[in-house]
Amino acid sequence: MKLLFTQDALASGGAERSHLEILSRFSETVEVVFVYFYPKHDLKEEYLKAGIRLIFLDIPETYHFPTAIARLVKLIKSEQPDLLISSLWRADQITRIASLLTRVPTVGTLVNDSYAPAAWNDKVGFRHKVVYYLDRATARIPVHWIANAQAIAYSHVQNLGLDFSKISVVYRGREVSNLAWKPNGGIRHFLSYGRLLERKGFQDLIRAFARLDYLLPQGWSLTIFGDGPYRMELETLVRSSGLDGKVIFPGSIEKASELLPRYDCFLFPSWYEGFSGALVEAMMAGIPIIASNIPMNREALGEDSGLLFPPLDVDQIVEQVVYATTHLPEMTMLGRNARNRAIEFFSIDRISATYEEKLHQIKNNL
Repeated sequence: MKLLFTQDALASGGAERSHLEILSRFSETVEVVFVYFYPKHDLKEEYLKAGIRLIFLDIPETYHFPTAIARLVKLIKSEQPDLLISSLWRADQITRIASLLTRVPTVGTLVNDSYAPAAWNDKVGFRHKVVYYLDRATARIPVHWIANAQAIAYSHVQNLGLDFSKISVVYRGREVSNLAWKPNGGIRHFLSYGRLLERKGFQDLIRAFARLDYLLPQGWSLTIFGDGPYRMELETLVRSSGLDGKVIFPGSIEKASELLPRYDCFLFPSWYEGFSGALVEAMMAGIPIIASNIPMNREALGEDSGLLFPPLDVDQIVEQVVYATTHLPEMTMLGRNARNRAIEFFSIDRISATYEEKLHQIKNNL
């Protein structure tokens, strides 16, 4: 079976890295051609090192859909794949039209909760409505969909009118970590990471820790790895809250997950998400977790693998952090439960095999 995957770019986001992890583990019965359109090459060397064949169509970083569609159609005719699989909005639109023109069936992927109420509140302007209506208009083209969470599937059924019977759920996976977290006397060093965007909720953590300053053990710290356009606002909030030296932004790091066992608690405050690879990494490490109570996080953590709080609720963050620092045995158990659950359901080898099997089934059912 020959597959042609399309993606906006080789940026270092969650979807891009998840495809790298999954495709690099496909069996020899599958030939993968990976196509990206726009000039971000962050993960290029990692894709090549994994033996994934890359084709860059060199489209200017704005949309240029007619050029992108023409180049992709030409490539499809040359490569003659059995299936197209697209990921992220621009690649989705380009690939769906190319699928119509070449009659090669396409499979869509659902990786973000882009049309949830919180997501809409986070977007302003006419452009976002155009994005939605174009997405909805072309959503009937794919022959099947692969979502990375049940909650993502349900959201798109409601918002794009997809047929639920044509959606399969394959979670994001991560390697089983050998660096399991162990308690080290107490909980005082907190960790979070991700792209520094407003919707990631890091400002809610800063406001919570401004209240927690005198309630936490002496020498406490909050370290937030990552970079992004909201960094200046976050650093300004740290200074105005008197938390210099206590809330730290070291910048991006290649494998933040390897640092998890060095900290005491992982915080994940997003307002909305896809199925988070960062959260799965924390679960694999067995570190105690406090996360926002959004559907995808609940789906990942299950019933007894972490503490939850309503998104944007600073009071509840304060309450859960206080509980964590005063209930080390209970938090240790939650972390152990999270690790066991991640190993059972989210190991990358299992996820990759499931993804490959699903694509074989889709092809065979055409």
